[in-house]
Amino acid sequence: MLTITTQDYTIPDPELSVLGRSQCNSLKQNLVPKITGPNPELEVGLVIVSPMRRTIETALLAFGDLGIPFEAHAGWQENSTQPCDTGSPIPSLKSEFPQVNFDHVDPVYPDKTSPSGKKYFNTKQAIMARGQEVLRDLKQRKEKAIIVVSHSGFLRAGVTGRWYMNADYRVFDFADVDEGNAKIQEREWTAKEGGLGWSFEERVELGDGLVDEIEEPVLD
Repeated sequence: MLTITTQDYTIPDPELSVLGRSQCNSLKQNLVPKITGPNPELEVGLVIVSPMRRTIETALLAFGDLGIPFEAHAGWQENSTQPCDTGSPIPSLKSEFPQVNFDHVDPVYPDKTSPSGKKYFNTKQAIMARGQEVLRDLKQRKEKAIIVVSHSGFLRAGVTGRWYMNADYRVFDFADVDEGNAKIQEREWTAKEGGLGWSFEERVELGDGLVDEIEEPVLD
């Protein structure tokens, strides 16, 4: 599931734009009826969210009325190290979003450039490994269905190989584990252009477009 802000990539950890909030409402109107009521298509017991402001706002705007727990997880953050994709300190987020449980966020967050934040580097190896780590984490949880609010780049290149346009969503089940890797398969009703019908149908290979190594700055 993807969220949208303005197109100014220099804004640190930005909030949702007016358009983004409107798209969250479309997401809510489309998906919430499928997961509530006497015979829900999915029995959702948890919302996991990237600790970025825009993803937290998306989760609360779309699913805040469901009465289920919200848990922040650093593993679902976006790939790049641009200011817009770098998070805020957890203490400030706790006071801003008391509805969300931040107790299990990796203490290294939001660092993803120093040796301490190596697992969050913007490299193919790190992102692919992180994708497997978050999938294994999901598979071990007790809830029947979990909503994850994350970012298009990470979801596409590190987790699913599928496109996500603004606020669109897809539904997956776990398939058999293959050679130690957690595998997922998409449910047919979101398998083309996403649940809202806004996303590209084409599939991409995991790792597509990612760099093998972090480029070191050239010093004069």
